[in-house]
Amino acid sequence: MADRKARFTQAIWQITQELRDHDTLDDALSASLEIIVKVLDSEAGTIWLLDRASNRLYPLYNHGPVDISGITIENGQGVAGSVVQSGESVIATSVGEDARFSVSVDEESGFVTRSLLCVPLKNSFEIIGCVQILNRVDGSHYDAEDLALCEAMASLAAVAMEEKGLDFNPVAKKEVIISLRNVIKEYPSGDGVSRVLKGINLDVYKDEFVVVLGESGCGKSTMVNIIGGMDFLTEGQLLIDGKDFSHPGDKELTRFRREYLGFVFQSYNLMPNLTALENVQFIADIAPSPMPAAEAIAKVGLSDRAGNYPSALSGGQQQRVAIARAVVKRPKIIFADEPTAALDYQTSIEVLSVFEEIKRELGTTVMMITHNPEIAKMADRVIKLRDGRVSSIKVNLHPLRANELSW
Repeated sequence: MADRKARFTQAIWQITQELRDHDTLDDALSASLEIIVKVLDSEAGTIWLLDRASNRLYPLYNHGPVDISGITIENGQGVAGSVVQSGESVIATSVGEDARFSVSVDEESGFVTRSLLCVPLKNSFEIIGCVQILNRVDGSHYDAEDLALCEAMASLAAVAMEEKGLDFNPVAKKEVIISLRNVIKEYPSGDGVSRVLKGINLDVYKDEFVVVLGESGCGKSTMVNIIGGMDFLTEGQLLIDGKDFSHPGDKELTRFRREYLGFVFQSYNLMPNLTALENVQFIADIAPSPMPAAEAIAKVGLSDRAGNYPSALSGGQQQRVAIARAVVKRPKIIFADEPTAALDYQTSIEVLSVFEEIKRELGTTVMMITHNPEIAKMADRVIKLRDGRVSSIKVNLHPLRANELSW
């Protein structure tokens, strides 16, 4: 009991520090939620905010194995809506038997809620949302002390929101371009199999910049390779633009890569015997509706180096040629796997600025894998993977420009 009290006291101190010291309220609230989920040994947690114009709750921050960032619920719906309407905290030990519980979010996300606690977020004037914590890992139920800890976190968060200001402007649900449902990937390993992806549920929207973070071996590249048709899922479903690409045929896969996708990797993979312009033209020649190769080169700021061979270009310039090669097809999606890993800081910023411009000018969806958490600050959403699962999703309310990043 004493140990539990000490852990809870430590958690409140950590949350106080996060809310006080973080430069952005986004990072502070997301970190605070993660602390509560961890100290309560839970599977997931969400901070919901109420948009009074639509009378709906939006998941501002989510920590857990599924993507609920595209899901909204009506005020009064489910336990979260009930708490926001009533202003009263709730412990639900068996949600299947609780009349306040709605299965809508679980049905949308594939998550199974067994037990939860939910507390209101109150500022000086009104209830603005709630904090919801779901499922103890060991299956035990939440109690009054757990609830008190969550209420303390919610009080601190509400004060920080009021003092620092929270510019919350929810938008209509975006159109999904990539959807993964319960995706599992296994590889042969000795006499058995190694499961790299253990049930990925994720939606990626049109015209967004998504950064995927996670430690080496967590499944980042495997997930993106499956989406990009360079690998294939073992179980589950992959939809691209509403079409099922779970098990594509060779012709379907070739057309998909040619018309939908652009790839940028850590290694530039340029053909050394072709100039920068010729490297881009080579891809333009096999695309159905490409932009002029010279235009693609201009978009990455290399018109004056178009006639140079890769050996005469710096690393950053070669990477920009690789981006131009991806862009020339006018793809709907660009996948970038550690595109700045081999570059110094200044060159990295230049390359990231190109991605920024491409997304803004062409409306291309960009999905970038990186080990650098600073880069995540320029994303619309940040997806974290851990041990083959989505561990958390964060929406950046105010994404930074590339030239505002520092590390």
